[in-house]
Amino acid sequence: MQDIFPAPIKALPKADIPLKGIQAYLSQSSTHQIIFMEFEKDADLPEHSHAAQAGFVLEGKIELTIDGRKNIYGKGDRYYIPAGVPHSGKIHAGYADITFFDEPGRYALK
Repeated sequence: MQDIFPAPIKALPKADIPLKGIQAYLSQSSTHQIIFMEFEKDADLPEHSHAAQAGFVLEGKIELTIDGRKNIYGKGDRYYIPAGVPHSGKIHAGYADITFFDEPGRYALK
């Protein structure tokens, strides 16, 4: 996989996300998290919900089903999942994004 993120981002603390083949770098504030993610392997996301989420796709492809509607997002696309809305998905190997979570404790540090 090519280097998507520069050294200052890779120097951020790693997020503890329970998926195989992911590198996730966490920028934390008292109100939200921003996570820079790279996937080396495919990953399935079972249906779940949480606070609002916004993603900005840098590379690859993600299939998201948001509130029963399936969408496919690729490089240059963005998505938004409102708070409490059920969603699931499939992330394809080579996918990279920047994701904003409107909650400070979505993921812990590794």
